[in-house]
Amino acid sequence: MKNFKTLLFTQALILCGLTVFAQNSLTKEEKNTAINHLKQSQNELLVAVKDLTEAQLNYKSSEEVWSIAETMEHIAIAEKNIFGIVEMTLKADPDPSKRSEVMMSDEQVLALITSRDQKVKTRPEFEPTNSFGSYTGSLDAFKAQRKSNMVFVKKTKEDLRNRYFDFPFGKVDAYQVVLFMSGHTQRHMKQIVEIIKSDSFPKA
Repeated sequence: MKNFKTLLFTQALILCGLTVFAQNSLTKEEKNTAINHLKQSQNELLVAVKDLTEAQLNYKSSEEVWSIAETMEHIAIAEKNIFGIVEMTLKADPDPSKRSEVMMSDEQVLALITSRDQKVKTRPEFEPTNSFGSYTGSLDAFKAQRKSNMVFVKKTKEDLRNRYFDFPFGKVDAYQVVLFMSGHTQRHMKQIVEIIKSDSFPKA
């Protein structure tokens, strides 16, 4: 009987060990890094668009490019849709066996998405279509979603490092999707700055 109880106890420990291995929460440092980046990219965006006039918000150098208002709508749409990827990854159990398939570091993911060297055509569901009714509606939607996303990062106990998503450029973990989302904001903040600095941009 003693040996049987010992066997059961050992098996319980093994099961607990597997559970701990399969479900690792983010470290405090990882959470702080993500939250700080999310705050930084939001602040940079808000500074870039501060006090712009209606004419400036809607200025387009050609019909083929987005205005600042359209860019803001795209950012708000992306904030919701990219975080939806994180939510989608949570439907699957953590899988440490795929960890080696993640080839890019956090820094490389951020560098890739924030770079404006290579232009990328967005998917149809990310296209601006006045879905929030106005520039102010887009801005408010972005800020509300960003606030919700930061609360999630702060409070989550989910294992984001062993859940994954396949972007066209490769497999990333769910934590990197959060960083990608923040970097996406920075990418388009740079686009807004480029518009503002153009020679034909309205003075007021």
